[in-house]
Amino acid sequence: MLTRLSIKDFAIIDSVSLDFHQGFHIFTGETGAGKSILIEAISLALGSRADTAYVRSGKEKAIIELSAVTSDSEVLLMLKENGFEVEGSEIALDISREIQSEGRNTCRLNGTLVSVSFLSKLCKKIADIHGQYDHQSLLDPEQHIVFLDSFGGSLITTLKASVSEDYQSFSKVKQQLDLLVKSQSENARQADFMRFELSEIQAAAPIPDEDTELSDRLSVIQNSELIFNRLSETYLLLFEGGSNPSAIDGLGRSLQLIEEAAAFSQEIKGFSEELSDCFYKLEELRAKIRTAKDSVSYSTEDLDQTIQRLDLLSNLKKKYGGSLEKVLEYKEELIEKLSNIENSDELIATLREKLAEQEKKLQTSSSALSEARKQVSLKMEAQITRELEELHFKDAKLFVEFKETAPGTFYFTENGIDTVEFLLITNKGEFPKPLVKVASGGEISRIMLAFKSVIGDYAGIPTMLFDEIDSGISGLTASVVGKKLKQLSDKHQVICITHLAQIAAFSDHHYQILKEEHGERTESRVTALDQNGKTNEIARLLGGMNITETTIKNAEEIIAEALK
Repeated sequence: MLTRLSIKDFAIIDSVSLDFHQGFHIFTGETGAGKSILIEAISLALGSRADTAYVRSGKEKAIIELSAVTSDSEVLLMLKENGFEVEGSEIALDISREIQSEGRNTCRLNGTLVSVSFLSKLCKKIADIHGQYDHQSLLDPEQHIVFLDSFGGSLITTLKASVSEDYQSFSKVKQQLDLLVKSQSENARQADFMRFELSEIQAAAPIPDEDTELSDRLSVIQNSELIFNRLSETYLLLFEGGSNPSAIDGLGRSLQLIEEAAAFSQEIKGFSEELSDCFYKLEELRAKIRTAKDSVSYSTEDLDQTIQRLDLLSNLKKKYGGSLEKVLEYKEELIEKLSNIENSDELIATLREKLAEQEKKLQTSSSALSEARKQVSLKMEAQITRELEELHFKDAKLFVEFKETAPGTFYFTENGIDTVEFLLITNKGEFPKPLVKVASGGEISRIMLAFKSVIGDYAGIPTMLFDEIDSGISGLTASVVGKKLKQLSDKHQVICITHLAQIAAFSDHHYQILKEEHGERTESRVTALDQNGKTNEIARLLGGMNITETTIKNAEEIIAEALK
């Protein structure tokens, strides 16, 4: 439930702080005093979208702080999953919204920055705000299934999740099949060109890094005379020597001399080992240099073949990716695409078979959801009808009508196959008619209250706020609505804005909202009323600004009657 609200520089509110409690809270005040602004501030704290127009004129920012406590398991799990520390079965929540005049706004939960979407999702399990939109939604048949599913609770939620999962799988396969069928004729036209490209690459038969190796080969061929001369001279110096001793001869003689001296010195013995390594490494190098020298050759034919091969590979690289690696990757893509095209009939048949399986599965889960909704609707009809009777709809009865989009067929959606509309009988001898055709302004307020009373218990929302519940009603009907709200507060924390004395009389906690002028500014102020203040405020609601002994007495009688 909500425990505290603090508002600063919001619309015409300069600064307001108030505490909430268990039970039935009433806010009253003159038209334009700021009653709905209070609900708007709470709505923002619960995650609705912000608007810079809410920032009080001349101020940099508006600040709304709302405290609550919750033991809802879904809320606790959501908090844990998002890194909040949760100990025990209950947690205190401190919500802060700042709206900057230049447009930026921030949300904090227990001091941590959070997104508006996360805050909104979390707070849907903490408080439910009823306003004019709910009247509209109750008159909108497309929203009726939302009310029914809320009444169905976890059973419907679980079945809807199953339908949603099956629908996603069905849609994915259907999309693949539709795309394949649509592209089949286009692919056939492209296949010939793709075969030409593949044959061109396969005829060239490139291998990885071939172009790099050929470039090295071309460099050798073009410089073969220089390479041969340098290798020959190197070989002569190292291994043949001519009229002078070769390097290996000198190294061999040096090794012999060192070995003779090594017998007398450990240090010289080390020299001998190192020199020996050099000698044998040079011996190994002899064969490599000789092989390299003897393999150097030059022919015009070899040069032309290497250049032609490099030109062929260069042309492939220009056409198919920019590198030999990309050419080979493109080759594999062509093979796969052609395989898919050539086997498209088989793939289409496989997908159709898979789609039929997915459709059967979706049909089963959708039918299970539909059947559960129909069972739930019977309970809903009975409970709403009972609530309507308590709200002075003496002969009213609710009916939940199920319609098929296309009779005899299944029209799949992520939400199942049902279209639902609420029908109502308000007088004996009448046939059920759509709500929009039979409910007046005052009646729709009471009907909505009946729905909120029933669905609120199933949804498990601890706090319920009402802003438009007294629209179009008065007199005895208002007393009935007040009594129902009071009953609702036995299970929920109820916060209600009203202009009717008959509803206000049932309050456990009464707050008065006053609009005052201070110099050039107008401000709203909220005051918690004691019993005497409550009596005077109800007298004002009954008689206007001229409070007399008669209106005071009437107020006392209304309060006493409400206490019964």
